[in-house]
Amino acid sequence: MDRQVVCITGASSGFGLACAHKFSKLGYDTILVGRRKDRLKALAIEIIETYKTDAFVVVCDVQAKNDVTASFLQLPKEILEKIDILVNNAGLALGREPFYEGDLADWDRMIDTNVKGLLYVSKFIAPFMIKNKKGHIINIASIAGKEAYTGGNVYCATKQAVDALSRSMRLDLLEHNIKVTNIAPGAADTEFSIVRYHGDQTKADSTYIGFDPLLAEDVADAIIYVATRPAHVCINDLVIMPTAQANATTFFKQ
Repeated sequence: MDRQVVCITGASSGFGLACAHKFSKLGYDTILVGRRKDRLKALAIEIIETYKTDAFVVVCDVQAKNDVTASFLQLPKEILEKIDILVNNAGLALGREPFYEGDLADWDRMIDTNVKGLLYVSKFIAPFMIKNKKGHIINIASIAGKEAYTGGNVYCATKQAVDALSRSMRLDLLEHNIKVTNIAPGAADTEFSIVRYHGDQTKADSTYIGFDPLLAEDVADAIIYVATRPAHVCINDLVIMPTAQANATTFFKQ
């Protein structure tokens, strides 16, 4: 029997990287999407050698709609037509300033990646799922998509857009038998904070002092869970937090 195919954006690190390993271990073929060509190629080789499944690399910046289309069209048509699961994981936060001191370039990058990039990839892949009358789109949002917090401003806005888009996509795709899930993680120790603080390792490390944050593997486990429910079950929305975090801003630190 043919293996199922999962497409993962932002596959070179964090949640995406963990998902690539977990889906491959379960026997899925993977489409690995991201900007860092060397990392993606090395990951594809590791997957093929370790799990004996296929791994295809798509090097593109999801912010650029023409780049998304051109890059995906380089894949074999039979692979595109078989995509069962799309994990929209590519995303980032930049800065913690109040909005009136915000960097406009940071705003553009967050909006273009977190919202428009998700839409560009979804719009390209959804027609294949619609034709097959099955599929599952899993959008990686954030607790910031449920609540605002000081200094979150534009990042919170983009993730609340993801939350709203997930609900809208669920409605639009209902008649086509396609599932849509919104995943909202809390504090997770990945490259997230080092990117948010523009490479300042000291600030990034201070984010997780005094408690055990989520790891990429924890969130990937949740993604695998929703992706492997029976055909008649759809998890619409899932919030996953460290035990020490009650909401976006309340932590128990020791």
